[in-house]
Amino acid sequence: MKLYLGLILSFLLLASCKDSGSSDKDMAEVATITKPIVIKQFGFNLDDFTVLQDTVRNGDSFGELMLRNKVEYPKIYKISEEFRDTFDVRKIVVGKPYLILKSKDTLEKAQVFIYQNDLINYTVIDLRDSVTAYNKRNKIKYVQREASGVITSSLSEAILEQGIDYNITNNLSQIYAWTIDFFRLQKGDKFKVIYKEKYINDSIYAGAEPIEAAYFEHNGKTIYSFGYETDTVNKVKDYFDEQAKNLRRAFLKAPVEFSRISSRYNLNRRIAYYGYKVRPHKGTDYAAPIGTPILATANGTVEESTRRGGNGKYVKIKHNGTYSTQYLHMKNQNVRKGQYVKQGDVIGWIGMTGNTGGPHVCYRFWKNGHQVDPLREELPTAEPLSDALKPDYYAFISPLKEQLDCIEFMELPEEDLLTENQ
Repeated sequence: MKLYLGLILSFLLLASCKDSGSSDKDMAEVATITKPIVIKQFGFNLDDFTVLQDTVRNGDSFGELMLRNKVEYPKIYKISEEFRDTFDVRKIVVGKPYLILKSKDTLEKAQVFIYQNDLINYTVIDLRDSVTAYNKRNKIKYVQREASGVITSSLSEAILEQGIDYNITNNLSQIYAWTIDFFRLQKGDKFKVIYKEKYINDSIYAGAEPIEAAYFEHNGKTIYSFGYETDTVNKVKDYFDEQAKNLRRAFLKAPVEFSRISSRYNLNRRIAYYGYKVRPHKGTDYAAPIGTPILATANGTVEESTRRGGNGKYVKIKHNGTYSTQYLHMKNQNVRKGQYVKQGDVIGWIGMTGNTGGPHVCYRFWKNGHQVDPLREELPTAEPLSDALKPDYYAFISPLKEQLDCIEFMELPEEDLLTENQ
């Protein structure tokens, strides 16, 4: 029996070896199947359409773009009337990119209109059958980044030299606006930041998120800051130091970023033009180029947004029963009477309206109905962190502080570390 089984196995092995040695003609041909590459963007297979990609040009309107691509007027009217909350056709902006997906036939009639509000957000107008409109977002990848620097000339140069988003400069200056005078930074001052960068499709840069944690060393004094959400429902975020003290004040020091004071509050000011008579100046002038954004220095309600006499175009904000502020000589206002604004909101732009010899904003500050010098006032602090949140806050900042402490500064030549004012 064993001999019989052995003969069978030998026969099978010989047959197998014989097959493996057969000519190529006896072998089955292997066909390589290549799958077509599907180009998908904004949720559509672009191969299904004739694609027109362009940007909004001067003189373009949504209606003209649609008529040019064979969309009937009733559909255009329906979009402008019924989908205003989703897409206001009157507010398309010159320079914004758009796609029109057209039918793949001789008509090449628009089927879908895609308007890119920014790198992340876009609006889709589906013109097929019954019209629909909706807003969507591109998928974003977040990448945490660390950066540090030693200042030799200015904060912005120290950041831009490393290829970091310029918005990080603004963000850092806003965080420390109440504790550091950025017009008096010194050589050798240092900073560290932790933040996230946004990418679309892993490669297209889409901006930076607000700073998560920072460290600033100015005149030998170190100040940590950590972004912490104090109200998860309304997404209220503030910056606190390692001892849970709020870095913010109820009022910004100035209504314009990176400007200079051209004229201070002075009740005894004498002007040559008026024969050196006393002409009190009850405001603080901040000089800056025309078009520079003017910021609300605190939360409040707009009392006036108008134009009057020597004030030119101006805005006045009531913050509470004690404080009000006013911003004069605007090029244009960006708010209306009765509107609630938050600290840092852009309420207008630097101009030269009214009586003014150059572009600036005259910032006036009222306390209990009287105009005072804001630079001499002991301004109130912002809302402190509640005791109930402190345990969670300390646990939250512990790994971030350790991460900041581990970030190293780049070495600078000894001569660059000499302390001097900018």
